Amino acid sequence: MSDVEQEPEAAAALFGDRIELARRFTQNLADQGEERGLIGPLELPRLWSRHILNCAIVAPLLRPGRVGDVGSGAGLPGLVLAIARPDVSFVLIEPMERRIAWLNEQVTELGLENVTVLRARAEDVRIDAPLDQVTARAVSAFRKLLPLTAPLLRDGGELVLMKGAGAPAEVEAAAKEIRKYKVSDIEVLTLGEGVLAEVTRVIRARVR
Repeated sequence: MSDVEQEPEAAAALFGDRIELARRFTQNLADQGEERGLIGPLELPRLWSRHILNCAIVAPLLRPGRVGDVGSGAGLPGLVLAIARPDVSFVLIEPMERRIAWLNEQVTELGLENVTVLRARAEDVRIDAPLDQVTARAVSAFRKLLPLTAPLLRDGGELVLMKGAGAPAEVEAAAKEIRKYKVSDIEVLTLGEGVLAEVTRVIRARVR
């Protein structure tokens, strides 16, 4: 088994008084993630920098309200953001049963009272009220994500989608979907420069 990456210095600053919860979640993911098919075998040496902190740096973009995480998987970014932002309510949306089991276990073990786990595909989700913001990480291209995420938002709600270096090109390729779903104020943000080993890119946009 590969060694787990040592906790980077930036972790304590990003999580503040929630750092112990972040450590517990990271350790749980390191202990069980590979055998449960949540992370690949090569991820342990970069678990903090590539996954945990890569998600945590997005936390300041969220506002108090209800935030949906589409395709939560291992809890990246949903559980990480729920740890970092106890003032925000999260709805984790995930279709796979074994991942749902993991998410529910973590919510219980970590005592995260601001999280609801919902088993559904994004296109089939039925929620009682529209969401204020929706996030997703590495689920699919922006043009494919828009039909899955935009309908979940209230009028004037916001997308906060984690992306790779190709984010600007993804926005260009989504012109048709941007018009269809009335998406505006689109910006590509680069987060974590000078703080993290790898920057995080986010497409932020308003819907309707």
